[in-house]
Amino acid sequence: QVQLAESGGGLVQPGGSLRLSCVASGISVTIYHMGWYRQAPGKQRELVAQITSSSTTNYADSVKDRFTISRDNAENTVHLQMNSLKPEDTAVYYCHAAYERTWQPPITYWGQGTQVAVSS
Repeated sequence: QVQLAESGGGLVQPGGSLRLSCVASGISVTIYHMGWYRQAPGKQRELVAQITSSSTTNYADSVKDRFTISRDNAENTVHLQMNSLKPEDTAVYYCHAAYERTWQPPITYWGQGTQVAVSS
């Protein structure tokens, strides 16, 4: 059984910080490509940040230099540190895992999401 459990969301003022956590069970974050997506009301789900099994990271332009994705192998957990938050960062944030396989579609998993609200 595989589960991705997100936590750390909440309400924060503009300019504040939050740290999201994604605890994986049933898979290892060291061999899966891990990522954070977000979806705001009326908008498409977008990739915010990803970290590969080789620790390569990528970020959406809108969050670059403000957000940092990291992996804690001992805790089998992926984090998203969010600094200098803006109202437009308000969204439900989802943890995502993907494992590529030859001659087959990748295996993917989604968390249930955690709400982030940035408002005065």
